[in-house]
Amino acid sequence: MSFTIHIPTRFNGPPKSANGGVAAGLAAQAIDGPAEVSLRAPPPLDTDMQVVARGDDYECWHDQQLVMTLRPAAPLSPVPPAPSFDAARAGRSHFPPLKTHAFPGCFVCGPDRAHDGLCIFAGRPDGFDGVTDIWTPQADLGDAEGRVRPEILWAALDCPGAFAVGFQNRPMVLARMSTQLHMRPSVGEELVVAGWHQFDDGRKHGASTAIFTPDGQLVAQSEQLWIELRQPAA
Repeated sequence: MSFTIHIPTRFNGPPKSANGGVAAGLAAQAIDGPAEVSLRAPPPLDTDMQVVARGDDYECWHDQQLVMTLRPAAPLSPVPPAPSFDAARAGRSHFPPLKTHAFPGCFVCGPDRAHDGLCIFAGRPDGFDGVTDIWTPQADLGDAEGRVRPEILWAALDCPGAFAVGFQNRPMVLARMSTQLHMRPSVGEELVVAGWHQFDDGRKHGASTAIFTPDGQLVAQSEQLWIELRQPAA
């Protein structure tokens, strides 16, 4: 089995690179159920990538560059309880200021993308041990039946994990993301997005994220590994 994925410029993360969640979610359509995607190189924009089977696993290539590896994952561990809707609504008022954002043009969390991005600004409100925000998917992010496309759910799960582990103080990139989708909500529905810090190991940082309905029903979840960017030499 092989197929092609193509990520338009709109869906960038860092400059000139696709958002990791979008890229992983598009490639993971090859896998039925929970999937683990490891990013080996920045996914390119506006060009074809080939996803090819390697036994039960998959690889995503751009020309001679391995971009991602994919494999089925076990069901993910239970997530912490959802924040209250009021706490989630308060999250964005605690989102770090624009001047500290390493990638302000990111499709998911970029303050510069108010016109066409997801505008998920997950901050840490008082009384909640994580970051959170309210997200309402736009109509153009749905499929023919009006349900949010899988790669968009992957994207919404992506960046809150970085802010849960302190992205604003130590810029980092996504290295691995395991995701399980439990349902496909409709566009236009208000959803709660949350992320929690899991561990630090040198430049490696772990996070978990989740999307909930306003009444706390789990929509999707992920477990993530982030790699802190090296500081330039003095």
